[in-house]
Amino acid sequence: MNTSAVFARVVAAVGAVAVAVRHSGDGPRPPVYGTAPTIPAPKPQGSIPTLKMPTAKGWEPGHTPTAAAGLKVNAFAGKLDHPRNMHVLPNGDVLVAESMGESGEPKSLFDHAMSSTMKRAKASGRSPNRITLLRDADEDGVAEIRHVFIDNVRQPYGMVLIGDTLYVGASDAVLAYPYEAGATQITAAPRKLMSTKPGGHWTRNLIASADGSKLYVAVGSLSNIGDAGMEAEIDRACIHELDLATGQSRIFAGGLRNPVGLAWQPSNGSLWTVVNERDGLGDETPPDYLTSVRDGGFYGWPYSYWGQTVDDRVPQDATKVATALAPDYALGGHTASLGLCWLPEGTLPGFPAGMAIGQHGSWNRSTLSGYKLCFVAFENGKPVGLPRDILTGFLSADEKFSFGRPVGVAIAADKSVLMADDVGDVIWRITGA
Repeated sequence: MNTSAVFARVVAAVGAVAVAVRHSGDGPRPPVYGTAPTIPAPKPQGSIPTLKMPTAKGWEPGHTPTAAAGLKVNAFAGKLDHPRNMHVLPNGDVLVAESMGESGEPKSLFDHAMSSTMKRAKASGRSPNRITLLRDADEDGVAEIRHVFIDNVRQPYGMVLIGDTLYVGASDAVLAYPYEAGATQITAAPRKLMSTKPGGHWTRNLIASADGSKLYVAVGSLSNIGDAGMEAEIDRACIHELDLATGQSRIFAGGLRNPVGLAWQPSNGSLWTVVNERDGLGDETPPDYLTSVRDGGFYGWPYSYWGQTVDDRVPQDATKVATALAPDYALGGHTASLGLCWLPEGTLPGFPAGMAIGQHGSWNRSTLSGYKLCFVAFENGKPVGLPRDILTGFLSADEKFSFGRPVGVAIAADKSVLMADDVGDVIWRITGA
């Protein structure tokens, strides 16, 4: 066992004791869900926040996630390298972005603890920096053909095909590649359309406007609450609108700590995202959320959360707080909701129209949350009710191990639902039983 692994185990043991002491008198902490959540008062964790994350284990042969009643799951593709996000091409080929958070240089004991924990959980390390193409040529629900489609792109995540151009969101740029229908590899050098700042929250998801004239680019913050100063957060914690004709970009909406999943709600054409909120204020404070994104809207980060609830740890801007919009729907504290996909009614038997959400799972809480693929129903263009599970079983019962961690979600050509699992290194496929 190497030194890093030993240190990670020591950190886990110390963290378990700290969690037990810190939360000994808390009592039950029900998850915060829905359109009108009751968010507990903040309980600042100081300079050493709660640190709890399961060791990445992966799936044993024959072991799969647990599908909800009426559904079944199979491995569409396995033996990938940290698959994060997907894009389904018009011919049914599935592009998979394989990427990972880069390990930085720890500057403090807590940084060392966090780095060791993240590596143990398979949340950071050597990024594959690759997009792989999967093809199910015989249409049996398993991809028997795969090719390295694009190589050597820094932490790819978002992918969008418009006409004969494939757009890729790398951690440091939005790139454009020439695409030919049916191609199994792109070797041409890309055009850089827009630079973005790497580091911190590094995923750069993309979605195209209905007419294909614009891209929306999700860029997360560098830090938790502007820890390196707000100069370092310029053009971050926001969604950019990139005009493909002019090459000009602008901030479409801001104050979004880490927006990742992007989806259009078809009945009214509104843009929606899932956002990972700040750490260090308690198990359920504040909740991650699903929200529509208003042009010019500001959603509070870092000054406030859930509208105008001030975060006293941050130097304040009263003018900004006064304009902060409350999100539409709470998804529970620290669920790390990353994947987002609109499912039309009937996509999965027994499920109405709504959003499927890949919840990667928590680290900053005493009892783990997320680690599932869930669903939020919509009525009249808005979320309603409580979340429903689609896939569970990604955690061991004692919360010590993760078999998998959900990330991106997409609808395949055959209308099955695909979900990337970056610990199991699998793309799961969900259909009716």
